[in-house]
Amino acid sequence: MTPSLYDPVLVYMAPSLSIWPRPCMAPSRTPLAAALPRAPLFRSGPTLRLPAAARRSAVKNSVAAMAAPSHPPTRFHRVHGANVRLDASRTRATRVESFANALCFSHEPLEPGQIFLVEIEEKEPGWCGHLRVGLTAHDPQSLGAVPEYSLPDLVGLGDSWVFAITRSHNRVSVDGREEPVPAPAPLWEPELRIEGVRIPRDKLVGRSRPGRYSHLLDELYRTNVLPPTALRSRIGVLYAPRPDGTADMHIVINGEDMGPSARSLPAARPLYAVVDVFASTKSVRVIQVEYGFPSLQTLCRLVIQKHVVHRLAIDGLDLPPMLKHFCQHE
Repeated sequence: MTPSLYDPVLVYMAPSLSIWPRPCMAPSRTPLAAALPRAPLFRSGPTLRLPAAARRSAVKNSVAAMAAPSHPPTRFHRVHGANVRLDASRTRATRVESFANALCFSHEPLEPGQIFLVEIEEKEPGWCGHLRVGLTAHDPQSLGAVPEYSLPDLVGLGDSWVFAITRSHNRVSVDGREEPVPAPAPLWEPELRIEGVRIPRDKLVGRSRPGRYSHLLDELYRTNVLPPTALRSRIGVLYAPRPDGTADMHIVINGEDMGPSARSLPAARPLYAVVDVFASTKSVRVIQVEYGFPSLQTLCRLVIQKHVVHRLAIDGLDLPPMLKHFCQHE
């Protein structure tokens, strides 16, 4: 199998967390491309070449991504509901008792087009209801007391917009009619586009824990077949500015835009993300989204995943442990 001209170069992640380009295998060993057909856990066959139009689009998008604005890392605000416990990095929120009083906010106001993305880490059966996400123009520090519920308490304060995630029917309805499902973007399209906002797709889709059937489950997440309330689902909120100076709030579930769930938001005011770890959702984790040109870690992971059937096969590769962990879990 001859490597394609368009295949990216594999890179190693050094133990010091620095990224250094190196050969994908030791010089004395068989090259990875030649070894793939003999390994049952690896994909083999003719080299994949994208259509010419797709290659031109990829180059154009890469150049645009290099010039795209970068956003600071996201995490939860120190102000939160009484039943929430945050980890040391303030990127994981867990409800430790009851089913409410678990309201969380983003640490900083979101910038236009910036998504606040969380992954469902843990569920608690027996409760009725699921995760709720949205935006608020209230500075969390200005709240005398954090409301017990996002719906209706926080929304009742005004200048807050919250969407309750359900197992189905999350697409926004207008005038009693469900919004049409947009045509899926091509597989090589690296960005989700919402009203002129571009968001890298790589981190938007949930992934299962590495296991025997992870390659099948990952495909269900990618095609958004599993319920949005399932473990490992990724749900995000953002606002897209409009020409009239207002903004629309959008909910993104496993890489799919659900449509404008609220309109005419005051785009000129600071808008904080709202995450209500409610009822059957017990714990969520913030997912950092890479804006601009992808990191070498991400490029490396994409190349490795292109050549394996599922993530268990990564254990058999001659790669540093930290890079294996990144490819399997992140």
